[in-house]
Amino acid sequence: MNTFVMLTRVSPEAVHTPKELGTLERQAMDHIHAECPKVKWMASYALLGPYDYLDIFTAPDIETATKVSTIMRTWGHAYSEVCPATEWNKFKGMIEKLRKAA
Repeated sequence: MNTFVMLTRVSPEAVHTPKELGTLERQAMDHIHAECPKVKWMASYALLGPYDYLDIFTAPDIETATKVSTIMRTWGHAYSEVCPATEWNKFKGMIEKLRKAA
């Protein structure tokens, strides 16, 4: 499975109360679970700054990660960015192989 990081900013027009925010989140996640059953949520964080949330999830491929982002944009009424992520030790191993090849 591949790891992805998603940054999300909820549209101010989409919610007006904390209760609406909770409802919106449940609806978006219900759609993600239904449409992307192989996606596994690893962590979620509320943020201060230009984004409201940071989510880390695994998915089998980029198409599935794109589907997650699309669902969040449509059902979650949010702007989202998804970035592929490489686990640090795996990245260090790649660097070591490049160093040896040079």
